[in-house]
Amino acid sequence: MAGAEAQLDNAGTALWLTDCPTDAMPGWTPRRVLAMVGGVQAGHLDFMVHPDGQALSVWMLEVEPGFQRRNLASVMMDALYAAHPTAWIDHGGRTQDGARWWNRYAEPDPARNIHNRPPQEWAQYFEAPAVMGQRTRNAYLNRMNGLDGHGAAEYRYGERLEVEGAQWASAYRQARAQGPDPAAGELHGGLRLVLPAELQRVMFDERRKPAERAERLLDHIGHGSLPHAAGWHTTVRAAFEDMAHEQVFDPASAEEATHVTFRVRLAAGQEVPRRDARTTWVSYPDSPGIEVELTGMAWRAPQTPWVTHAAEFDRPIDAAIAPEYWHDASEQYLARFDEIGELRPGQRPRRAEAGDPFAGREAEIAAMAAKLQEASRQRTVAASLPAPTREVFESLRGHQPSPAPQSPRLR
Repeated sequence: MAGAEAQLDNAGTALWLTDCPTDAMPGWTPRRVLAMVGGVQAGHLDFMVHPDGQALSVWMLEVEPGFQRRNLASVMMDALYAAHPTAWIDHGGRTQDGARWWNRYAEPDPARNIHNRPPQEWAQYFEAPAVMGQRTRNAYLNRMNGLDGHGAAEYRYGERLEVEGAQWASAYRQARAQGPDPAAGELHGGLRLVLPAELQRVMFDERRKPAERAERLLDHIGHGSLPHAAGWHTTVRAAFEDMAHEQVFDPASAEEATHVTFRVRLAAGQEVPRRDARTTWVSYPDSPGIEVELTGMAWRAPQTPWVTHAAEFDRPIDAAIAPEYWHDASEQYLARFDEIGELRPGQRPRRAEAGDPFAGREAEIAAMAAKLQEASRQRTVAASLPAPTREVFESLRGHQPSPAPQSPRLR
């Protein structure tokens, strides 16, 4: 990276290597190099990482108009090479501007660029016909613009690439998209909120217990309003990064927003809902309202992302991921929550008890309760009967046991 960094003329420039909330290639992990200058998003390099970490596919390299001609693109590409020092790299096809930039760029390690190497070395990772199409397009742009484009470094540059692509097409092996299993553990999803001023002060008041603040926030947003559009990740860091990306790429977003994450697991006995699985996260398209147990929350302000407030619930709270469309909400969701995710009248928050001795004994407990209620009813009925008449008393006398001998009484 030293070569590109030495030419960088931006004070206050920072690079952020992060996960990226996109899904360009199933099974591959989306990542991003994000360039920030003075706290403003100046450019980004989006790429995909193969599950074994030994292949990268570049999808987008872009620098904002106000930050171009400052060597930012080269710095970001150098960072990509440095972050993955042994991986094959497919730079893809280029635009007119991309071809001009590539002509100026000093590639750190040309031997890892698959456009410079024979397909037998990399064809298991990349589809050879697609790569040959990229190379054909790049060669055309170079000729049209009078550019060298590092042509001497490209393997067999200018030959019949369609023949070579067809020859190695069968060597490609598609990466397997697994993704996390929602039934096997906890997942983290995030939401950006602009809170009322009073609640905002409470949430960041460290004199209050974190669990108290978290439950107050949950009451504010509604127990049934956990975000349906969120990606549910295996780590809280990834959930916060989702919201940070939204904040950076949405110029109209409120700076006073609070970033909140929810740690959830599926409610016991619930069938795993339909989901889209990615490498490290899942989403729930067309959510009907998914019952979950909320086991923890964390929140931070985007202005101070290094300060995170967190609360863990030793007794999880029942909650729900909101339905995407109200008319598709399940009967179970509608029985508990209204249209804005608040508990309906008569419904109260429930707390799950880890290791509860009564867990799984609901039918037994209900039967015992019914038995006790019936005994109580019978006692009430007996207490309301009239006193027995003399005739009844006399008829019962013959059934009384003989009295025990008694000592004579003195008169």
